[in-house]
Amino acid sequence: MKLRIGQGFDAHPLEQGRRLIVGGVEVPHDRGLRGHSDADVAAHALANAILGALGEGDLGRHFSDQDPQYKDADSIELLRQVWSLASERGFRLLNADVTVIAQRPRLAPFLARMRSNLAGALSADPGQVNVKASSPEGLGASGRAEGMMAMAAVLIEAD
Repeated sequence: MKLRIGQGFDAHPLEQGRRLIVGGVEVPHDRGLRGHSDADVAAHALANAILGALGEGDLGRHFSDQDPQYKDADSIELLRQVWSLASERGFRLLNADVTVIAQRPRLAPFLARMRSNLAGALSADPGQVNVKASSPEGLGASGRAEGMMAMAAVLIEAD
């Protein structure tokens, strides 16, 4: 059995005129995350963690923000594509843990749907994926509600 651990991170600023998508869920808010794709920090951090476990760099290496085909891309679909790389190499997900760091809006009412969406992109049982939100208590750019960040860790295995 071959075990691999990966960790991922992502951050995006908030801006007017964008939808706020986190963990594949549209969250009602007056601003959304700015990015080339839909800027879903949870999906991006998880994809980066998987790519890290595979030794395959980061999301930007696979889905360049200079490539027009990824403009406003659905990050859950990008996560599916990243997971297919792992699956093709015979890896299975043991577990994933995602933390979204945001001052506002409160994400607790949306966490179960985020968990389901992220697990679905990984063809996993929701019990293998944990999603939580944390407030930075006013510290830094996220604490001033200027943006959001996410961190993720994964454990994958292959025979």
